Amino acid sequence: MASFGLIGTVTSDHIVRDEGGEFEDLGGILYQAAVLCGLGEPVRLFSNCGRDLEPLVRETVGDWPTLDPSGLRFVPGPGNQVFLRYSEQLKEREEVLRFVVPALEPEDILSRLGGLDALLVVFNSGYELSLSGWREVIGRADRPIWLDVHSLVLEKRLGGHRNYAALPDWADWISGVTYVQANRQELACLLGFPERWPVEAEIRAFAAEAFRMGVQGVFVTMGKDGVLVSTPGETTVVRAPQAEAVVDTTGCGDVFSAKAFLEIRRGAGVRDAAAAGVVLASRAVSRAGIWATFELARESARRPVP
Repeated sequence: MASFGLIGTVTSDHIVRDEGGEFEDLGGILYQAAVLCGLGEPVRLFSNCGRDLEPLVRETVGDWPTLDPSGLRFVPGPGNQVFLRYSEQLKEREEVLRFVVPALEPEDILSRLGGLDALLVVFNSGYELSLSGWREVIGRADRPIWLDVHSLVLEKRLGGHRNYAALPDWADWISGVTYVQANRQELACLLGFPERWPVEAEIRAFAAEAFRMGVQGVFVTMGKDGVLVSTPGETTVVRAPQAEAVVDTTGCGDVFSAKAFLEIRRGAGVRDAAAAGVVLASRAVSRAGIWATFELARESARRPVP
């Protein structure tokens, strides 16, 4: 059984769809935690979280027996409040971040790594760690690291829509991690052209550069089109099965990363692990919220993903 350190932000999400539907729930790294805990895996959270969210967080995760919250620190204030808008007219969702918690210090993480086999890291807000702090974690963690770049490529802005922006120092964020995850829009920002999605040849070139930095696998999520998976020896597309119904796509990339990384740690090949992650993520779109994701994972543990 693997033991995961989960680094990121616990958020309060307010989600609106132009086509109809609106709800609020916790979000951020609790999606990955819901999957791993639902599948019975030990998870230790590393996050600063607004104290105003503490009652809801404790109520939501209090019955997850494999969750270790010892790295979860509640700080004064409302915490990260995220407003998400989805529309069929938008290439990507719109995001507004109101309020932000202080960044984690490297020692907040490094002092609590005992007993952990791997680190799953997602920059939900882009404010989780400074670059120097992140480099210290990479240099001293000495464990496989899965990094979802996510909000690293959103402009640092509070109170207004966060535009996608190029990340010129992307190599400093990625060098030395084991697996890298990004969607097509995020990868475009790493490549320096946020105005368009990359073609496959550009994705292959990015992956080749990442491999020279020590990365062992690159996962480019493509929504209903599946995931493009690159390793030093192969690039392939893992197709997504048809979803039964689409209720909410928030957190689907998080579901994918948690399931895929877990399967890799269990000994699966990278492509097979990605396929398992895609199947579970495709099921997740028919549900909404953290607790529903936890229940989905528990059902999956009883009835394994084919």
